[in-house]
Amino acid sequence: MSLAAIRCVKLFKSSICLTRRYLWVSSKSLIDRAAMDGEIRVFIVAGEVSGDTIGSRLMASLKKISPVPIRFSGVGGSMMSNQGLKSLFPMENIAVMGIWELLPHLYNFRVKLKETVEAAFQFRPHVVVTVDSKGFSFRLLKQLRARYDQQRADGPVHFHYVAPSFWAWKGGEARLRVLSKFVDHVFCILPNEEAVCESNGLAATFVGHPILEDVLELNMGKETASHEWKITGNGEDFREKYAIPSGATVITLLPGSRLQEVTRMLPIFSNTMKLLKDSFHELITVITVAPNQLVDNYIARAVDKWPVPAILVPGGTQHLKLKYDAFNASKVALCTSGTVAVELQLARLPCLVTYRAHFLTEWFIRVKAKIPYISLPNILLDSPVIPEALFQACTPAKVASLLKELMNDAVLQEQQIVAAEKVMELLRPPNRTVNNSEPQDTKWTPPSYSSSMIAASTILSYKQR
Repeated sequence: MSLAAIRCVKLFKSSICLTRRYLWVSSKSLIDRAAMDGEIRVFIVAGEVSGDTIGSRLMASLKKISPVPIRFSGVGGSMMSNQGLKSLFPMENIAVMGIWELLPHLYNFRVKLKETVEAAFQFRPHVVVTVDSKGFSFRLLKQLRARYDQQRADGPVHFHYVAPSFWAWKGGEARLRVLSKFVDHVFCILPNEEAVCESNGLAATFVGHPILEDVLELNMGKETASHEWKITGNGEDFREKYAIPSGATVITLLPGSRLQEVTRMLPIFSNTMKLLKDSFHELITVITVAPNQLVDNYIARAVDKWPVPAILVPGGTQHLKLKYDAFNASKVALCTSGTVAVELQLARLPCLVTYRAHFLTEWFIRVKAKIPYISLPNILLDSPVIPEALFQACTPAKVASLLKELMNDAVLQEQQIVAAEKVMELLRPPNRTVNNSEPQDTKWTPPSYSSSMIAASTILSYKQR
């Protein structure tokens, strides 16, 4: 054999060894690679109350099943703080929703984004997880990926929890391919989203709707098979606790979790109660207050001039039982569009969904949206089971009329209760095997079939494509 041929054979064998080594390294799970550092570093960001809850439960699940210590950094609220996160800054600083609503906060938004990107890069995470809040989250992931590419360094794996509502907007699916450039994996909370994301080149896993973990947390120890996706609070205890007369009519109000939406919706709710107070005997309102200090302060001031007696109930997972007790004590609920519509279906409490925004944001939604509904139960069932008062139709007079109709019509109430069974079946987490290890210190132990456990298992077993 010639010298040149021998060199070719050696080069070929060497390339095979390198290829095998590369394949072996790339096929290792994320946890295998992180174990070399003796810990898994997770940079996690949530920008609103619902995201804080999701993030905290994911953190608890990661700590439960990870065989190596986990260190967190990022942005979150009180719930994520309870799981060991020291937030870079108050989560409320980035809790802005809408297009034109963002403009007054744009400078601060950019400052916080830059600060977060820098902090993430310095933390050297193995994993970055963003939870909902797509305006901030996607900018963060895009800029962080560009930063690593510029430095030609191996970057962390990017996960986004709660897929963007591409199905709601014209041209929404086309944007998924753009996301795949800086999002490695998406956790979907609706059953149809996983297949659509995958078909557009974006890796995805359906984990079920996170709010169903309320059921699991309040009913620990029950098996999935015997489990009914329903929460029945103790209304009698709630009425006794707050000395509510037996003949009083109780309405639960959920004005939102962001200050901008609460300041817009609470005055409408107040004027609605003013119109209803003479129509129902001893009308009492229960106002659920999101765990947001700015919202808390605003509502506390607003109830000083409230037209009917008001009971303030704190939000957050640490007050789950009290909240669902309040739901059970109520005849109906009036809420701002959001996750609360699903919470009310869990409680089987009939409700009216409302929404107002900046007039330019409302115009944009009317032009770009391709679905006629705003509440998730209606969207899933493609039917107006839950009445909605949106945009210009969201006036105290209209809301009072719809609410009075719902409160006086047992058939309408029963339709929502029956529909809730179908909605819960669509949103429940899939049956997937989750590998458990020795649990670390957590405030609560998430069941293996929960959304957060499925997401945590997916993260730890992730293999780079």
